[in-house]
Amino acid sequence: MLQIKDLTITHKKDLRIILDKFNMVLNDGDKAVIIGEEGNGKSTLMKWIYNPELSEDYAQCTGERITGDEVLGYLPQELPQEDKKKTLYEYFSMAQLFFDKTPKELAELASKFALSSDFFYSDQIMESLSGGEKVKAQLMKLLMDNPTVLLLDEPSNDIDISTLELLEKLINDWKHIVLFISHDETLIENTANVIIHIEQIRRKTQSRYTIVRDDYKHYIKHRTESFERQEQQALNDRKEKRLRDEKYARVYNSVEHALSNVSRQAPAVGKNLKDKMHTVKAMGKRFAKEDENMTKMPEQEEAIFFKLGNEAAEMPAGKTVIEYSLDELRTPDDSKVLARDIFLRVRGPERICIVGTNGAGKTTLLKLMADELLSRSDIRAQYMPQNYEELLDLDLTPVEFLDDTGDKAVRTRIRTYLGSLKYTADEMDHPIRELSGGQKAKVLLLKMSLSDANVLILDEPTRNFSPLSGPVIRKMIASFPGAVISISHDRKYIEEVCTRTYRLTEKGLE
Repeated sequence: MLQIKDLTITHKKDLRIILDKFNMVLNDGDKAVIIGEEGNGKSTLMKWIYNPELSEDYAQCTGERITGDEVLGYLPQELPQEDKKKTLYEYFSMAQLFFDKTPKELAELASKFALSSDFFYSDQIMESLSGGEKVKAQLMKLLMDNPTVLLLDEPSNDIDISTLELLEKLINDWKHIVLFISHDETLIENTANVIIHIEQIRRKTQSRYTIVRDDYKHYIKHRTESFERQEQQALNDRKEKRLRDEKYARVYNSVEHALSNVSRQAPAVGKNLKDKMHTVKAMGKRFAKEDENMTKMPEQEEAIFFKLGNEAAEMPAGKTVIEYSLDELRTPDDSKVLARDIFLRVRGPERICIVGTNGAGKTTLLKLMADELLSRSDIRAQYMPQNYEELLDLDLTPVEFLDDTGDKAVRTRIRTYLGSLKYTADEMDHPIRELSGGQKAKVLLLKMSLSDANVLILDEPTRNFSPLSGPVIRKMIASFPGAVISISHDRKYIEEVCTRTYRLTEKGLE
């Protein structure tokens, strides 16, 4: 059993309560997903559950965690800095039970992740692995120590579709407790039986959480229906109140008018009117008490919304956006050939997606195409890399990064846009390095939105957005009037956004 009692998390810098009096109990068989918008404290909660010291630098946490005899295994959102320079062998050697595993056990574990057992003894540096290979390595190291509770912070990021299916099987077959954060709606739909929804409402001034034992589709459906019913009832109550108040005002004004005009020669009439006014005022007090119990308008944290592209972004149907050919695609260090005979032609407002196994070279290929497209003057391209830090200056605030004019009106407009993306005033003035992955992604998407780009080059564009914002992002990219060249393993993105999909193999793009 994993139990959390009265956990309150307060952001040290803003003194903002991220999570208030949180209580949770999970038992064997629970596959619980934490959902919520970017910056709502999902990863902070996960870190605190694993080791309260991990969040001490930026958050004050009070509460009790009860783990009993459970063995916690934690997959962080990003590979820790101290592990990036380790070889694979050095990394796996850190697992407590690595040297207790037989060659057969290691081979079986590697086979589950479609890898050879030589992977454990490789001299390859961890940071040189593809994003998906890093996740696989971390999961295998975690599983070596026989945990009973899996704490997985965005395990679906950067892994290919076959590994996503493997991850689904791992979660579904797990006999004990799984608590995970994911932005992959398909993964959530296929695995979670407990939904933990963290929200920041009233402009991020109040924290609220909901725990429901149900699958994700039912939760979203019932939540939407419940809000719609509450909103309709609230509107009906307000309509009835308005009609009642209008009637009450007519009666009150009538009695008041009669009182002000009553003759002193008619004391009996005056007394009757005063008694009537007393009754009317008593009725008003009763109405005021009834109004306290009137159905409130539902409060929920709305998904983000903004638009990509305008009329200037429209791409003529016959225009060749890129005709790219490459004899050999090699690793960045030039040590290995990943693919041969690559050719890609994109015309007009096509939305292309490149898929393939982890390590196939998709990101490397997209970077090469981005270099060519960004240098051209006949198109206006914008690039969103998988690693946001390639473009973001982490020491700047979001406002400083987006505004290179210093003009007060421009900054005000940027702050308005950031507000529509659920940034608080404090977060707008935080250095970008202090923001969550999703908030960093929003900065880059907003930069694209403010530009007049007609070609978007996107490496995993939905990877850091919550499942609640995911549909908005997909709709936004699908309606972009220019061309889109992207990489994604998001099955809903591929289905709903992309007009053509290519698989990168050793023989090229198929």
